[in-house]
Amino acid sequence: ELVGVLTAPRDRPDARYFVGSGKIDELAAEVAAKEADLVLVSRPLSGVQERNIEQRCKCRVLDRTTLILDIFAQRARSYEGKLQVELAQLRHLSTRLVRGWTHLERQKGGIGLRGPGETQLETDRRLLGQRIRHLRARLEKVSRQREQSRRKRQRREAQTVALVGYTNAGKSTLFNALTESDVDTRDMQFATLDPTVRQMSDGQPGTILLADTVGFVSELPPELIAAFRATLLETREADLLLHVIDASDAFHDERRQEVDDVLSSIGADDIPVIRVYNKIDRTDLAADQVTGEGGRVTGVFISAREGTGLPALVEAIQERLAGERIQCALELDGKSARLRAQLFELGAVNHERIAENGHWILDIDLSRVDAEKLASVPGAAGALIREQVLNAGEAA
Repeated sequence: ELVGVLTAPRDRPDARYFVGSGKIDELAAEVAAKEADLVLVSRPLSGVQERNIEQRCKCRVLDRTTLILDIFAQRARSYEGKLQVELAQLRHLSTRLVRGWTHLERQKGGIGLRGPGETQLETDRRLLGQRIRHLRARLEKVSRQREQSRRKRQRREAQTVALVGYTNAGKSTLFNALTESDVDTRDMQFATLDPTVRQMSDGQPGTILLADTVGFVSELPPELIAAFRATLLETREADLLLHVIDASDAFHDERRQEVDDVLSSIGADDIPVIRVYNKIDRTDLAADQVTGEGGRVTGVFISAREGTGLPALVEAIQERLAGERIQCALELDGKSARLRAQLFELGAVNHERIAENGHWILDIDLSRVDAEKLASVPGAAGALIREQVLNAGEAA
């Protein structure tokens, strides 16, 4: 139960309490008067600031980062999700170890050895470091397994569409509507932590896979971005992004920009995007479309819960994906063995044969995003992709 709110505008945080001395006195008095047992701070605190506020207010203090990590810990269900949350929590904790056990020097050095041995603080840091390295190794293994799954999907000529957006924008409800699934759609922050991939039930030939991903939030803690790297790769490796926006949110423009900032930070800002304005049933907006250059649909207004506008969204997805893949024949000589290996690794080679001149002839099916990444590489390989692949795509 919320018992009070205190605001404290400052040009810069105070090193000791984050807020000024007058404001910390006011906060301590407010906590005592209302018998509050928890103080939430909407900004990240240093370990020293958190400890000092706790000592003054005589209650537990959570900053923004710790609160988000606690919510993630409650929502994590899968093995990977729990590993990622624990790693993020330990990385955060490692920055908050302070010298609270200075009287303990429990691992004493022997006679003739240098120094008194490890202090409690040094021991804690060492043990935390060991656990963090252990979790990273496990997550690297999970990441490799997820990468293998992505390559299998590419070899099946499956195109992937990833749902992204601010937390609680309705991504999972839209996911269920487009895939006839029943993932958790409770009205709560971060209900989805583990990515779920299902085939779209669009009734069309060809496979389109939809990935439901973790919701973003403003000022996403860097510990979470680092820990959830394997999960966020589902977004970075997608052929198309559906950026789901809560049209009923008064701050939807700010939320949209915050999601764009996160996408940029993980290297996913070059992937084609359709903006999906959801929850129009809570507004006076009608189902409609936004078009950009060449009549291409860039935005769709829908209600995932009511089903309004979904046929138009499915059509926009199909049209966009049809224009985002390049199918052509590529001729490579013996000097292009590395490029050939990269194309096989991407699952882009449908058939290979040897020409009379000894060159490889590859029939490829490649996403435009991957083609542009290969074309950006300096040298002969990049030039080959630009000349033979991107030009073929423009001609098509």
